[in-house]
Amino acid sequence: MSQYLFGLNAVFEALGQGRKVVALYVEAQRNPRLEEIVAQATERHVAVKQCERRQLDKMVGDVRHQGVVAQVKAQDFVSLAQLLAQSSQSERFFLILDGITDPHNFGALIRSAAAAGCQGVIFAKDRSCPVTGIVEKTAAGTLGYVQLCQVTNLGRAIEELKKAGVWVYGLAGEEGQSLFEAPLSAPIALVAGSEGRGIRPLIRKLCDGLIAIPMPGRVESLNVSVATGIALFEVVRNHLKIKK
Repeated sequence: MSQYLFGLNAVFEALGQGRKVVALYVEAQRNPRLEEIVAQATERHVAVKQCERRQLDKMVGDVRHQGVVAQVKAQDFVSLAQLLAQSSQSERFFLILDGITDPHNFGALIRSAAAAGCQGVIFAKDRSCPVTGIVEKTAAGTLGYVQLCQVTNLGRAIEELKKAGVWVYGLAGEEGQSLFEAPLSAPIALVAGSEGRGIRPLIRKLCDGLIAIPMPGRVESLNVSVATGIALFEVVRNHLKIKK
């Protein structure tokens, strides 16, 4: 099964990571960055097809494709068992997404998780955004640096993580212990909920604790991808401090 990936950074990273690219479609008017992508594709023996911009628009819809579209093999997922087997117990660091349906937020969360060194992003098959071209473009090619784990039952997955010794903390903006006072270091998984309702009640109950970001200013809430990014790097700071 294949899908369309678009955007200069996303396509460049996909080629560099050895992603299976079936074909590359580019517009005739090229900039140096696009020429670099074409050269990389040619070196990998990927078929390069020159198109008019309207043809690219028809392929991917009303998005900013930046003059390049790649037909790629759909992103592979790993099972929770594989995710745990691939990481040492003391270094486990995961991000769990509960009901993230906006593709831009999904992509931004994957990018933050990859930057923070998470081994995996775990999300449910239902009530979750699929991994689309918009997700990959927003993630800016970082899907190759973090494992994606799609599960049937998110609650059961959290229980399995806890059995494996992973501490699970939910990001709850209106309640919970201060992010800067919580004992956040690996093995750990952070749970981020949807924009509108946050973490579902059942998932909240399964968490070992709830954490909140102190906000002394006049802003009462943050975008989920921004808030999660702050929390992820607080885990990094705590874990590095413990390792010293």
